[in-house]
Amino acid sequence: MTSREVALVDLLDRVLSTGVVIAGDVTIAIADVDLVRVSLRALVSSVSSVMPDPGGMLPVAPDAALPAGPGGAR
Repeated sequence: MTSREVALVDLLDRVLSTGVVIAGDVTIAIADVDLVRVSLRALVSSVSSVMPDPGGMLPVAPDAALPAGPGGAR
């Protein structure tokens, strides 16, 4: 198995562009009696990947982030 280094910024970019769900449960019990239960459900994603831009109101990065139009024009 080969090892590959991944920069933190690359990992963060990938997580924000696709999103990730974090889920977990912790239960504290004594003598099979549940005393405390904590459930965690979290969605980590960028706003632009979850919600559509209503009428172009969200800030946009420089035109390097814009998709190329017909004929490669931006």
